[in-house]
Amino acid sequence: MAWILDTSPSYSFVVLRLGLAVTFFFHSTQHIFGWFGGRGGKGHLANWRDKYNIPVPIGALGLFTEFFGVFALLTGCLTRPFALGLAVFIATAMLKSHWGHGFFLARRPGEANGIEYTMALFLMAMALLIGGGGAFSVDRLLSR
Repeated sequence: MAWILDTSPSYSFVVLRLGLAVTFFFHSTQHIFGWFGGRGGKGHLANWRDKYNIPVPIGALGLFTEFFGVFALLTGCLTRPFALGLAVFIATAMLKSHWGHGFFLARRPGEANGIEYTMALFLMAMALLIGGGGAFSVDRLLSR
């Protein structure tokens, strides 16, 4: 159980944590609240159910992980479990939504995005899963 909180004192994990937290703040609030041009929770859950066959309870768990993962990453509290949840969430998006559109982000408006962006987010989450919260994290304080 101690491995969940164990982390290195590296500042690089702080940079990763904060970058991923900011990204998922904007992403999750689009999904849940419809901010910044998003569909909101009902719209996303219905889209995921109808288009990708993701059951609503699984989609809701994904939205929960996305939103509360932001706070976990900002504080560095339970970094590894939330990084795992975010990695699974973004890997699902990459495979179900982006994989068939190649590697690159859309080059023209209305064009579908490839895996470039989602792969970067997935790898950031995996780095935090492996390395933990780093310096200035609640995990580091608790693991001492």
